[in-house]
Amino acid sequence: MRPRADRSVRARSLSRKLAMQALYQWQLAGQSATELQTQFAAEEGYGDAEEEYFAGLVGGVTASVVALDTQLQPLIDRPLAQLDPVERAVLWIGLFELLHRPDVPYRVVINEGVELAKRFGATDGHKFVNAVLDRAARDLRPAEQPANRGR
Repeated sequence: MRPRADRSVRARSLSRKLAMQALYQWQLAGQSATELQTQFAAEEGYGDAEEEYFAGLVGGVTASVVALDTQLQPLIDRPLAQLDPVERAVLWIGLFELLHRPDVPYRVVINEGVELAKRFGATDGHKFVNAVLDRAARDLRPAEQPANRGR
């Protein structure tokens, strides 16, 4: 991978990590997307993130959380209120990307979600995130699915 492309991948991953942290905080404190963006922009290391991508995730998820929850509920085996806040934030980001960022391959969305869940979530939370995002990708991105995948 070229250095510039590698930096872009790292910047986008950092943007997702910061967005997950902001959405976690949003669930607990209820700040506006603008307040969260301002707060996180002042954090050390923010300059390495892709600012526009971070803002798009935080603003997009907070603005469409009801629709995201409606899409999420049939994919999970428990009430939304019982989801761990980290897993919920990761799933919101993944669903938002699957729905609104067709430029991001579904496998990248799933992998990034799993990595965030491994790093910040409960012990086996990454398995849950993987299963939910995989189901969502099958429904939302059928054209990207391998033709020989058994259903």
